[in-house]
Amino acid sequence: MGDQEQVYLDGAIREVLPELSRGNQDILEEHLQSIGVGTCSDLQYVTADDLLTVLRPVQARKFILVCKQKYQSSEGSALHQASHHASPDTSSPSPSPSPFPSPSQGDFEWDGFQIPWRKCSEELLQCLERGRRPSPTLRRQLVRIVVSDMMAKNNRVGKRGATTVAQKMVAKYPDSLQDVIEGDVVGAGYHSLVKQILYRIENARRSDTPKLRKRSLTADSDTTDESMEARATIQDTYGCVKWSVKFLPLEETEESQEQKWERLKLLYEETGTNMDEVKDLMKCTYYTQRKHINEGKSVKWLREEWPFLFEILGMAVHYKELTANDLQGSFLRNLDLKGQRLLNFITTISVRRNKKLLEAYGRLQRARGPDSGCSDDVKEMILLLLTYFDEREETLFCYVEDTCPPEEVELENLPLTPAVIVCGQSCFTAKRYMLALDRSVVNGNISSFISAVCLMFGSYFCLNIHYPSELASTLEFLQRCFFSINPEKGTKVAKSKSNHSVNPRVLTLIQDISDHEWRAE
Repeated sequence: MGDQEQVYLDGAIREVLPELSRGNQDILEEHLQSIGVGTCSDLQYVTADDLLTVLRPVQARKFILVCKQKYQSSEGSALHQASHHASPDTSSPSPSPSPFPSPSQGDFEWDGFQIPWRKCSEELLQCLERGRRPSPTLRRQLVRIVVSDMMAKNNRVGKRGATTVAQKMVAKYPDSLQDVIEGDVVGAGYHSLVKQILYRIENARRSDTPKLRKRSLTADSDTTDESMEARATIQDTYGCVKWSVKFLPLEETEESQEQKWERLKLLYEETGTNMDEVKDLMKCTYYTQRKHINEGKSVKWLREEWPFLFEILGMAVHYKELTANDLQGSFLRNLDLKGQRLLNFITTISVRRNKKLLEAYGRLQRARGPDSGCSDDVKEMILLLLTYFDEREETLFCYVEDTCPPEEVELENLPLTPAVIVCGQSCFTAKRYMLALDRSVVNGNISSFISAVCLMFGSYFCLNIHYPSELASTLEFLQRCFFSINPEKGTKVAKSKSNHSVNPRVLTLIQDISDHEWRAE
């Protein structure tokens, strides 16, 4: 969607629902874009049901009714003008008027902005033309040149303009400018460039910005109950392709779902269970599982009624239906591609810049011992990531005695969010793990660290849990780089007021790794 269409959409929302707070207007705009609204004419195909996750029923019906009336009236007006003004000599069509206010003459059409490639240095152009990533210095040079021209055209550059220009730059030289890690595009691929452009614009404006600003007397619109409820729904569906299933599969009935549900509970109590049968039954009953989860059933209830949902086999089936990704498969594949690169960067470059990280690295090396293997690399990588982002290890890992049974775990010491309980003094010596959720042990016997991490991460998506702010960067980095869930918009972080599509700290780490590898070439 171009700048002009976004302005039209903004105008539509403000005109039809002026009572909505600015925060709720932004949420509605993001939701419309996420369901495929690319132009104002697309609004005629939207139904009130499409908007019930972000608007109240009356608001949704009002918005749809007014939008359709305005579109039909503008279309009729255009046809009337064409029938009265057409002549044998002239057959050029007249543009139909937009149903909503068009941008003011002061707005600049960034789609037509020409990137000043000719002003770039020869060294920078050589990098771009040969498909090599420019050094940090050359990249900053490019951003300064582009921003200078942008502000010369229109001093009121906003995020939409920066995004449009960044998209054009990445489209021209994707090999050099796109956000990638081991061939996988991060987010939309241009967010780090948008961030740099916006920071440069802010720096350029500093001399014109008054040092003291009057505090707004209005309440923070993001704290309203309506806004929080709408944001929670968007966070729940973040990264999912089949979050809500409206209808039973054609071959299923309520009775057949009930029978298969009961069969799963019986199979869980048996020994020597047929794993293929479990997979098939979990897939067939996905509709009922999602219905119960989205109704807000408690973790205790879900654990009793859907026990396989908390085992790696059952959760993997549910997660695949929900996100279209293989839970363990994608993690293991990305570990092979990116794990060693990340570990090398942190242990050779980042430790020189961060004393706390250096101390953690030394402590982990002593804990690993001389005969450690690849599985210990994974443990070290995640523990170092936590330190790199300065996030709390105790929110992700809890430690108990190696012989501690599940019923003796001190539940009051557990976090509410998913956590791995390590049965031993460290991740490197433990032979058994547990999964904790909502201050209860939901799986008391996990044999491998990788399975425990996958169950912990999968729980956030399968059970509609938001990332805690204490783990926001670590979990998003794992999500994007190792679990291959890469939405262009939104966030899964609880209580987040950030407008960033990708966590800036995650982008910075990815960019630093790319810059380090450029220097090593």
